[in-house]
Amino acid sequence: MNLDFSEDELAFRQAVRDLIAGVLPPGHAFDGSRADEARWHAALLAKGWAVNRFPVAFGGPGWTPAMSFIWERETAAAGLPGQVGGMGPGMLAPVLFAYGSPEQQARFLPDIVADRVRWCQGYSEPGAGSDLAALRTRAVREGEVYVVDGEKVWTSGAHTADWMFCLTRTATETKPQAGITFLLLDMRTPGVEVTPIISIDGRHAFNRVTFDGVRVPVENRIGLEGQGWTYAKGLLTHERTGQAFVSLSLNLLRGIRVAASTELAGSAGGQLIEDPGFASRLSAVEIELRALEMTELRTLWEVAAGSAPGAQSSMLKLKGTEIVQRLTELYVECAGPYAAPWFPETDGPAEPLGPSWAGRETVRYLEGRAASIAGGSDEVQRNIMAKHVLKI
Repeated sequence: MNLDFSEDELAFRQAVRDLIAGVLPPGHAFDGSRADEARWHAALLAKGWAVNRFPVAFGGPGWTPAMSFIWERETAAAGLPGQVGGMGPGMLAPVLFAYGSPEQQARFLPDIVADRVRWCQGYSEPGAGSDLAALRTRAVREGEVYVVDGEKVWTSGAHTADWMFCLTRTATETKPQAGITFLLLDMRTPGVEVTPIISIDGRHAFNRVTFDGVRVPVENRIGLEGQGWTYAKGLLTHERTGQAFVSLSLNLLRGIRVAASTELAGSAGGQLIEDPGFASRLSAVEIELRALEMTELRTLWEVAAGSAPGAQSSMLKLKGTEIVQRLTELYVECAGPYAAPWFPETDGPAEPLGPSWAGRETVRYLEGRAASIAGGSDEVQRNIMAKHVLKI
């Protein structure tokens, strides 16, 4: 694997930087609002880069792994999303490429590309999160519709999503994995109810979704009835590969170095970065982050050569979330007492207090506690690696 960029790749990096500079003028930060997302997405559409991981046959730009790598690093460093559209482009679209009918591809992919429709993922349930094969949401076929009853939980973005890709149980007489069917359902369908779940960081990102006699046309089934487990596993490998969080961790590392080099982060007028214990922990996590970055690069090259991520996605997800959690802990340590007002035991400061980043990074620390559960718990990832890598 050659880690040196070619002249063409360096030219592409400059083109990416020029695009970012055109969208983010000096002094303007991307705030994550729909207005900022729409402006960024319009620029990507005009450039032909809106769905940069799509195959060329479905409108993708045909980037090499090196170009994808450059894109992710440059956009992350600028605080921009690599693509707009939530779970549609990165999670549902690969399933549609591989298993969707031509009619389904023609119906759903254009809206994903144009960001006209947002999707959420209906996987986890009470008692069937990490053990996804234990899900109990039923879909009973009645003629040309499935009638869905049950409950999903921890559903990210369900309160703003237009549609859901959902795993349902259509058979109980066989082994659990064989009785699961993959359905696409409109969130405006009668019988769908969304209830907020407020997380420890105070955000409304998660939801409880209940289905009471929800009627889903059979034409919205992906692939064959009872084969949803196969399709879901493919989707999860894409999700977990994306949860290595390498770009985020590199940004955190840079921010921590700056924060730990201020007198605020030290004691008795010193700087925290000069503390041997802190410096040692920061160096140790940086070494692991660099090793993770190399593993991510190897995975990208193998995928480009036609291989599926497989168990490597679990390695990336497991180590990536661990590194993010350790880095956010170090960031909170830099904030010192200025982190305390942002913890859930308080109501938050009435006016700005401490450095501008203290609240943001404390909230990120709290949010990161869930990273080792979301997308498959650490225990699940270790089981996958034991089975498929160690052959235990």
